[in-house]
Amino acid sequence: MADNSVSEQLLQRLQDGGSKGVDSLELAALLGVEHQQVVGAVKSLQCLGQIIEAEQRSSKKWELSSEGEEIAREGSHEARVFHSLPKEGLLQSELMKQPIAKVGFSKAMSNKWVRVDKAAEGGPRIYRVVDSIEDAVKEKLQLILKGKADDVNEKDKNELKKRKLVNEVTVKSYWVTKGSGFSTSITKQETDLTPEMIASGSWREKQFKGYNFNALGVMPECGHLHPLLKVRTQFRQIFLEMGFTEMPTNNFIESSFWNFDALFQPQQHPARDQHDTFFLQDPALATEFPMEYLEKVKKVHSEGGYGSQGYKYDWSIHEAQKNILRTHTTAVSARMLYKLAQQKEFSPVKYFSIDRVFRNETLDATHLAEFHQIEGVVADRGLTLGNLMGVLKEFFHKLGITKLRFKPAYNPYTEPSMEVFSYHEGG
Repeated sequence: MADNSVSEQLLQRLQDGGSKGVDSLELAALLGVEHQQVVGAVKSLQCLGQIIEAEQRSSKKWELSSEGEEIAREGSHEARVFHSLPKEGLLQSELMKQPIAKVGFSKAMSNKWVRVDKAAEGGPRIYRVVDSIEDAVKEKLQLILKGKADDVNEKDKNELKKRKLVNEVTVKSYWVTKGSGFSTSITKQETDLTPEMIASGSWREKQFKGYNFNALGVMPECGHLHPLLKVRTQFRQIFLEMGFTEMPTNNFIESSFWNFDALFQPQQHPARDQHDTFFLQDPALATEFPMEYLEKVKKVHSEGGYGSQGYKYDWSIHEAQKNILRTHTTAVSARMLYKLAQQKEFSPVKYFSIDRVFRNETLDATHLAEFHQIEGVVADRGLTLGNLMGVLKEFFHKLGITKLRFKPAYNPYTEPSMEVFSYHEGG
């Protein structure tokens, strides 16, 4: 809050004045403080509720410039020029050495206080014309300085303004009166509702400061990317540098057909149970499928084909229609490979994706119901496991990891499979 002593004296003045108000400019002069201090006290009291009412007023005021203040103390330039002249006069060249001479000499000549004898020995000489003068400029400036600008006529004020001795300024002040909740005691308002207040119930007796919804918040010094976004951006840039094209992964909701069946995961597999997968209630089922392709997938599941013996079970389209939150981005890869197969002429492609997937897992310090998966697909003729190892090696090299070891491994849905181990130097 502003200076409490000013606030208290303002309240006391209102108390002593009965129903009358207090002008902030007059109070500042009475207390001998800057007007801004009184304005600060008024605004602080306004924040406390209905203690006071304050009406802002605007008025014009004449103020002396720094040069005007000097003249009010020491006299006008023309008066100082006059008083600097001895009875025998003074060479103009000597007079003009004084800082005030240029303006003062011109004004003194206009006032007919001095004259110039151009024929004088040694050059032009300045003499007094009158014995005494009245420094009206100094007197008018002193009246304005004392707050009696109304005693100076407008013509003289404008003349002083032209000489840049005074300025007309707009002064904003407050007319302060008692409010509906007026009190001479100042109670500090709370700005925060704390857990302790809620637990103890003490908030009921507290007075809280009202929120200023128009106030601007503190601008943050800078923003920061989330670490996950930084990693995603880095990985994405590496794939693009390696000539990969990003797959569209904006469909978080996927049918079981593309998420499981098109990847030839049997319908009785435990991963398709509710305790591992999020199923949608509305809409519960998908209805649009490429039927010719669906029939081929059904046949491979039920009877086999393309070198596979199949799973030998009755494949259910109802199970394939169930909508889920995708459990892997491989569902997107399945769609992209299907699109690629529809082209009349095959062309090699390299696809990648980095996006969220969802699993119905127990939440703990290291597990969420969603995580990110990075996926790549390369489709071409004559590819071998060596090509895959080369792509992985290049990817890790761009990350700054050069020491790699590939180890054979078994995964039921990818054959051959392997694990990649790396050594990081640290630092």
